[in-house]
Amino acid sequence: MRPFLPCIVAATAMLLPALSWAQPGIPLMTVQQAAGGGAEYSTSIQILLLMTVLTLIPAALITMTSFTRILIVLAILRQALGTAQTPSNQILLGLSLFLSLFIMAPVFEVAWSTALQPYMDETMAFDEALTAAKAPFREFMFGQTRENDLMLFAQLGGYDAFATQDDVPLVVLLPSFLTSELKTAFQIGFLLFVPFLIIDLVVAAVLMSMGMMMLSPMLISLPFKLMLFVLIDGWSLIATTLVTSFAV
Repeated sequence: MRPFLPCIVAATAMLLPALSWAQPGIPLMTVQQAAGGGAEYSTSIQILLLMTVLTLIPAALITMTSFTRILIVLAILRQALGTAQTPSNQILLGLSLFLSLFIMAPVFEVAWSTALQPYMDETMAFDEALTAAKAPFREFMFGQTRENDLMLFAQLGGYDAFATQDDVPLVVLLPSFLTSELKTAFQIGFLLFVPFLIIDLVVAAVLMSMGMMMLSPMLISLPFKLMLFVLIDGWSLIATTLVTSFAV
């Protein structure tokens, strides 16, 4: 190896000027001044912002759609039936996801036609497309948010009275929407829980009157609750109730 060491050093010395003469690469982040006075972001910045938005999609799915209400109602329904882990968490998540996609389809279509499609066709700037994409989701959230929840978080944030819905920032709208969704989900869950609770009470009273105190009432009431749920076509009723509870 030692005889080759001077050759390697000489070759490296010859390549150094060539490396120094190489043209500089394309800057990763540039912001150019637009003709109208605004800022035009380079493609690299737009890609970075787009990837950031993609990483926030799971959080947006939970906080800005109907997913939260549906998942909570289905979880309460499983608890009321007393079927432990049946249906499994994966099935409840899948059903909640596809019901959310069904409910949110009109909102997604508006966001696609007014924001994503013009941006992909290069007829709309990135910041304008982002603003246009938020508009249908804001309208959906306002339709499901209670006014008292909105006022509560506005007061907690120290905001004055809002003249229009456009003046409400997302930091106020999102917690207000989620709080309203939790209230609505627990109201629907309570109404679902009552019939199954009555069956449990009747079965427990019958067992007590027969002196079978060592027999678990849950074990006896489970077949009756399942039979009632199947006879009334419970899954279709739950899906109909959840879909119609959203005014889209």
